[in-house]
Amino acid sequence: MTSTTTTTTTTTAGPRTMAAARAVGVTKSYGAGDAGVLALDNVDVTIEAGRFTAIMGPSGSGKSTLLHVLAGLDRPTSGEIFIGDADVTAMSDKQLTLLRRDRIGFIFQAFNLLPTLTAAENIALPSKIAGRRPDPLWVQSIVETVGLGGRLSHRPSELSGGQQQRVAAARALAGKPDIVFADEPTGALDSRSGEELLRFLQHAVREMDQTVVMVTHDPAAAAHADRVLFLSDGDIVDEMHHPTSDEVLEYMKKLGA
Repeated sequence: MTSTTTTTTTTTAGPRTMAAARAVGVTKSYGAGDAGVLALDNVDVTIEAGRFTAIMGPSGSGKSTLLHVLAGLDRPTSGEIFIGDADVTAMSDKQLTLLRRDRIGFIFQAFNLLPTLTAAENIALPSKIAGRRPDPLWVQSIVETVGLGGRLSHRPSELSGGQQQRVAAARALAGKPDIVFADEPTGALDSRSGEELLRFLQHAVREMDQTVVMVTHDPAAAAHADRVLFLSDGDIVDEMHHPTSDEVLEYMKKLGA
């Protein structure tokens, strides 16, 4: 991984904490020969626990690919991925499925809610599939924080897009995962709904001791994070701590985004 020394920081970065996830020498390629595409090129990165990390870069920079390999949704061509101390790259498909179920939360641009279930049932679904009963006090605190108290009996078709995404976010956190991965979570939302979701993710990190990693193309969304990683041509070229939207926008202009 290469890194410049010109990153703008508004405050001094906080103390280092334990790693929630790590990529060590990770390369990801698709295809072969002249048709081959190098999506990630020998990437090393540590995602610190208890922090909100955003991943940004121009189209085709590898940001979504990095999130997918960190989350165990895709396997790297070479290198190692760790969730905590667990070597994801050494796991069988079954072990990887269990890891994603038990230790990882996901929020995607598409809400991925089951239309026949109520909001409450969608939130509880991952724990139910795993054969566990979610902690009712924990789930209640999430529901209250995300503002869904009066909507739990509603099905997705009876909810706005912002409310559906908040259900998806509550579902991701209901099982107390080690880490939550969010792929363009505000992409299908209006600005007000997107802001509400981002504030919820901030609250989850700062008040609920969660760890969130988010891919976004929006500087205003990235400004909610504690740290922004910048990708270009499959490599992490810089990072920014405690960013503002203007600082992120200016840096993205330098990357040609």
